[in-house]
Amino acid sequence: MEQWEKLLAPYEQAVEELKIKLRGIRSQYDGELDHSPIEFVTGRVKPIASILDKAVNKGIPLDQIEAEMQDIAGMRIMCQFVDDISRVVNLLRKRKDFEIVEERDYISNKKRSGYRSYHLVIRYPVQTISGEKNIYTEIQIRTLAMNFWATIEHSLNYKYSGQFPEDIQYRLQRASEAAYLLDEEMSQIKGEIQEAQAFFTRKKEKSQDGSDGEGTIR
Repeated sequence: MEQWEKLLAPYEQAVEELKIKLRGIRSQYDGELDHSPIEFVTGRVKPIASILDKAVNKGIPLDQIEAEMQDIAGMRIMCQFVDDISRVVNLLRKRKDFEIVEERDYISNKKRSGYRSYHLVIRYPVQTISGEKNIYTEIQIRTLAMNFWATIEHSLNYKYSGQFPEDIQYRLQRASEAAYLLDEEMSQIKGEIQEAQAFFTRKKEKSQDGSDGEGTIR
């Protein structure tokens, strides 16, 4: 267990640092009173049991895990609208604090299961007492609807070990299309949604400042 803790410590550091940096993007948009393409950010380090299961399934030797497993550290960026995803990808491409080593577009080219998301694999430098260590991290960028579908599919995948009954597979594919249709419909009224959200934010800020629009309470 001590060896695993030592192995995973830089990955945990990478996740925590990336959380701060990616959430900082949203804060900057909020500070400019502009629509942020990032709704929220989560991150995790893959549990040891999951690492071992994947190593067995993929035939990865234990001494090659760090070199061949690119998602031990994982980040997830949620967006409100489909076109926010490309905005986030472009923002990440411009960054100098990590290197993008692979991109996988499962939105334009969805998986057979119905899965949609945009994946980036980055090489992120972590500073340790032993020097710099480059950590592979997978970043998944998706809408809230895509994430809802993926979360359900992931749970069912564990139950059926990837071998879905035909009727479940059919319903998952239909649900995937329904989720994407929801994203498309919301994109059509994006302007109205953003205007309403901006109005709500201004109203909330006035309330917090103690202003009712007719005077200021001190």
